[in-house]
Amino acid sequence: MTAQKYRHASSVARSVAAPTPAGECPPDLIEAAVEGLSGCTDNALSQAVCRGIVDPQEVVDWTNRTERLLRFQFDRAELRSEIPAVAQRLHALLVQLDLPLPNDPGAVTRAFVSSLVGLRELIADDVAAAFEGDPAATGYEEIAVAYPAIRALSIHRIAHELCLRQVPLIPRIMSEYAHDRTGIDIHPGASIGRHFFIDHGTGVVIGETTVIGDNVRLYQGVTLGARSIKKSSTLRGVKRHPTVENDVTIYAGAKILGGETVIGAGSVVGGNVWLTESVPPGSQVLADPPRHAVSRDDRDAMLPLQLPWDD
Repeated sequence: MTAQKYRHASSVARSVAAPTPAGECPPDLIEAAVEGLSGCTDNALSQAVCRGIVDPQEVVDWTNRTERLLRFQFDRAELRSEIPAVAQRLHALLVQLDLPLPNDPGAVTRAFVSSLVGLRELIADDVAAAFEGDPAATGYEEIAVAYPAIRALSIHRIAHELCLRQVPLIPRIMSEYAHDRTGIDIHPGASIGRHFFIDHGTGVVIGETTVIGDNVRLYQGVTLGARSIKKSSTLRGVKRHPTVENDVTIYAGAKILGGETVIGAGSVVGGNVWLTESVPPGSQVLADPPRHAVSRDDRDAMLPLQLPWDD
């Protein structure tokens, strides 16, 4: 059979086996998928969706608008139109949720609007802390618009305010949005004091029941987390993340775990430290430095000292 005849025979075979146009699925295949994917079954994902969930994109849109209101809008005319818009959008989100009594969408919305001035003051204090803590900062304006920590903290402080009002789901969507944008993972339940600064920020994790005092500084890669047990679900509602008192500095890569772990006021925790027990105020906690092995290639005295490489 020639190549031309072979190609023709192949195309005939394909047309018999696949009567639908290229790229389309047969109707019975589509219907089988519809049957398997529809309805509310007893699996976890189906139960979550069938109970009704708020649209995450609507939460993200509201988050961006509210964060912009708090960080960048100072004109009175703008504020008089923007504050009611933010309130109306929040109310529209809240009516889609089952709020625990005695909360209701109207009361939560009014309480949130009442908190706006205090939230801006907290964010402004965080900007000041970043300027004081980072010699690379050229001014407040650079920090306000370009520092990922300020964005993550702004969203966290908004989300935490809703968390205090026992609003479900929305604060968690907000925190994961901030995590995705900045690499900083702060659970909305975490309590963070004034004048807080995260330098660089990438890889920072702050767990749900963490309590952080005033004037605290963290560097990248810090974890304020929980110790893992086989049945971690039994710890819901229990304090399982550390407490960091006022004026503490925690350097890059430190891991501090456990609900009973307290870092005393004024302490310094060095890089890559692993802590599962409390330290008193004024402590300096350092990890033993690693021992470096350096060799010299005597066959070429002009080579600098270097680590041995595998061939």
